Amino acid sequence: MALQTIVEQTVSGLGYDLVEIERSAGGLLRITIDMPWQSGTPETFVTVEDCEKVTRQLQFTLEVEAVDYQRLEVSSPGIDRPLRHEQDFERFVGEVIDITLKEPIGTQASGQVAANRKKFRGTLEKVLAADGSTGWQIVWSDEPPVKPGQKVSKKREPLPLNALGFALDELREARLAPIVNFKGRATRAGQE
Repeated sequence: MALQTIVEQTVSGLGYDLVEIERSAGGLLRITIDMPWQSGTPETFVTVEDCEKVTRQLQFTLEVEAVDYQRLEVSSPGIDRPLRHEQDFERFVGEVIDITLKEPIGTQASGQVAANRKKFRGTLEKVLAADGSTGWQIVWSDEPPVKPGQKVSKKREPLPLNALGFALDELREARLAPIVNFKGRATRAGQE
């Protein structure tokens, strides 16, 4: 049985979602898990106890299946969580993400951004097309962020927002932007 299948069955059997499997040099097998997500329910997070529970079960399962590895790490996805599936994008609509395109934007940029640009950081939005299908776009401004204590002139015109529509198969990589707020976790609209 393939490693992906073994790990996925074990993790989902314990009630978690498999985010990523990574094999590194030296026999390290790194498994990233997350709590299942359902729209409209409060978000729950992976704890150390959850990682320990999955580690114990995976150690047993990998030994039975004779999978060769030296060290096993099970962790949560962290603040720079990779977005791989349609459901991940649904879950994080309205969040700031980093995307890397497979190909540079090219002539589609129309001079608004560099034609060879592949990396973008902005807010993820879901877009409803005229034909009823849904798509994705990222919205950003090239204006530098205001530093704490910096005064901003009220007369200064803000730079316009840019938007880039994309399909999931055009992405090389998508991740949540690792933005740290030391004042606590902000609640999303519609959640208490």
